[in-house]
Amino acid sequence: MILRLRFILLLLLLPLLAVAQQPDTARSSSPIRNIQTDNVDVMPTANTKGWLLLDKDIQTELEGAVQNLYNCKYDRAEKQFRSLRRRYPNHPMPYFLMGLSQWWKIVPTNIKTKQYDKLFFAYMDTTITKAEAQFDNDNKNYEACFFLAAAYGFDGRLNAERSNWPKATISAKRALKYLELSKEANGLSPEFLFGQALFNYYAVWIPTNYPLLKPVLLLFPKGNKQLGLQQLRNVADNGFYVGPEAKVFLMRILNNEENNWEAAAPIARNLAKTYPDNGYFQRFYALSCFNLGDFRECERLSLEILNKLNQGMPGYEATSGRYATYFLGWLMQNRYKDYDKAKDYYQRCIVFSELTDEVKGGFYLHSNYNLARLADKEKDVTTARRYYSVVRDIADNKSAASKEAKAYLKKNKK
Repeated sequence: MILRLRFILLLLLLPLLAVAQQPDTARSSSPIRNIQTDNVDVMPTANTKGWLLLDKDIQTELEGAVQNLYNCKYDRAEKQFRSLRRRYPNHPMPYFLMGLSQWWKIVPTNIKTKQYDKLFFAYMDTTITKAEAQFDNDNKNYEACFFLAAAYGFDGRLNAERSNWPKATISAKRALKYLELSKEANGLSPEFLFGQALFNYYAVWIPTNYPLLKPVLLLFPKGNKQLGLQQLRNVADNGFYVGPEAKVFLMRILNNEENNWEAAAPIARNLAKTYPDNGYFQRFYALSCFNLGDFRECERLSLEILNKLNQGMPGYEATSGRYATYFLGWLMQNRYKDYDKAKDYYQRCIVFSELTDEVKGGFYLHSNYNLARLADKEKDVTTARRYYSVVRDIADNKSAASKEAKAYLKKNKK
């Protein structure tokens, strides 16, 4: 569960929860009970001069860069971020945006690639250094707190993915500290509200769904799940820099945590249409269409994903290929009754699954299962046995697929 939940505030919780399950020597003894993250929507008494987050001219200038970033046009986006860095070399924003660009090179691979780790951590470290200098100069600089919370959150997120729990824990605690401080600026911009929205939701969702973690969560303030969703919608609708990230989280929460596919689908569609060259958004939208029975759109998206993957477009990785080939295999098998094409797509899905090391279930399991059934339909016992053997080995023992595989193998012994 820990390595599946995405981005800033959840990050701040989960590295600590993961470490709490490790031996006591891996824990930090510093108390964090005094942290309060109540909903605050006030105008802070602060001098906002020089705050780039609130600068409308900077937003206008960077609108194309943000579009390019989430559309996986990394080179174009980074060119604009470097231009910002030349003019504001001591501000944390350009370094954070450069780090965010590295992050979105990692995301489409399901966080598996380590190719961009060093550069990502370097940009987040520089963001922290620049923001700390601003905060040391003015402890009412809530913009600096925002970048400190975000940079430490991202740092903790990736360290947690890489099982670097001591580093993840340190970053998480520091991010919580600056989140507490930056909440004073919630009334100024929805950018500042994002972290608190995630905290409010997951501080309730995690102990509800994972009761064993309840004792650990006593260290944290109480959340408010409905308020968190409300805040997240606010940021998704009105945030400029973190608006797309808020949409991603809202989409995933509604789809995965709330099991509300219908509510998640419009967000997935919006992201896929706004950023049509983002493989992550396209495959999530394709999944939404598949789940809701919009097979024509699912087919269109899946074919487009494979075409862009074949072209080598950035953001289109084997993970996206795994989604697309499974959907197309299922459609060929069940909608078009074209079994040869179905087998071809399922076999390609298996290859993509092995390339990404996603072979414990999911599309890999069901591709093998459907190939076994197709082989059985064609009276090809040898092939059916091969695929049913995989199903037997990885399917849940109580599942229908497991029972069917065992029964077939028992009946058709060598």
